[in-house]
Amino acid sequence: MGASPSNLTESSVLADGVRTELGDIPESCVARVFLHLTPPEICNFARLNRAFRGAASSDSVWEAKLPHKYQDLIDLVAPETYRNLSKKDIFALLSRPLPFDDGNKEVWLDRVTGRLCMSISAKGMAITGIEDRRYWNWVSTEESRFHIVSYLQQIWWFEVDGTVKFPFPADIYTLSFRIHLGRFSKRYRRRVCDFEHTHGWDLKPVRFEFLTSDGQLALSECCLDGTEHGNANVTYKRGCWIEYKVGQFIVTGSVPTTEVRFSMKQIDCTHSKGGICVDSVSIFPCNLNDDHI
Repeated sequence: MGASPSNLTESSVLADGVRTELGDIPESCVARVFLHLTPPEICNFARLNRAFRGAASSDSVWEAKLPHKYQDLIDLVAPETYRNLSKKDIFALLSRPLPFDDGNKEVWLDRVTGRLCMSISAKGMAITGIEDRRYWNWVSTEESRFHIVSYLQQIWWFEVDGTVKFPFPADIYTLSFRIHLGRFSKRYRRRVCDFEHTHGWDLKPVRFEFLTSDGQLALSECCLDGTEHGNANVTYKRGCWIEYKVGQFIVTGSVPTTEVRFSMKQIDCTHSKGGICVDSVSIFPCNLNDDHI
C-alpha cells in the first residue's frame, strides 16, 4: 500500500472549527485498518501515538498475519521459548529461521507477507559417493545459510536426492536447487574461483525433478555449463550461485501434510563430470520478492 507515517498529519480542523487528532481515532478502528497493512508498515505506524501503538500490539491484528498452521511451526522450538508470548512476538519468533531435522533444514515466515519459506541443506540430502573423498568434499563457507556446501571433484554417476515432509500452509510454492560451477575461496580477502575440475556439464543435460505426495510432478533438463538459449529457468555463468527453478506445486488447505521428493541427476556414464558445488534446495512461495527472503 505504500503507507507511511509521514503521509499523515497529527491534527486537522473540521468545518465547525473542532480540532481532531490522530489520537482521537478509536484503537479498534486503527486495528481494523492494520489488518490491511504489512507487518513492517504496522510497526512504522506504531510510533505515531498511543492509540496506534496499542492497535499495533493487538493479538487480533497479528494473528491475521500468521499462517493457518503456525502452531506446527511453534512446535519446532522449545515450549519455554514461546510460553506467554503475544501474537506479535510469536510472529517475530517465526520470522527467524527455525532449524529442524538435526539442523539440516530451516523454515521461517517471510517478514512482509507472513508466507512460509524453507531451505534444505546438502547435508540433509542423499548424495551418491559423498563418503568417498576422491569424489566429494564438504567445504565450509559464509556463502551458504548452512555455512557448508558439498563440492564434487569428479564422478561418473551424479545423483542428489532429498525428501521433506511438512505441514505446508495453503499456497503455491516454487522448488529450486542452488548450485555453483567451480570451487570458490578467499585469497587476500578477495573472492576467487577455481575451475580446474569443472567439466562435463555441457555434454549432457542434468535432470531435475520433484514429486509431491498428492501426485504433482515437475521435470526439466538442462546443460548447466554452456550458452544454450531459450531456457528461462537458469542463467549460465560460471563462478556465481545459480538458482535453478524446477517447478511449482500447490498446497490446499485440506491437506494436513505434504511430502516432496526431489532429485538432481546426470547418470550418463559415458563421460565424467565435476567441479560443482551443491548448496541447498529452497521451497519458497511463488512470486515472493527476493528482497524479502
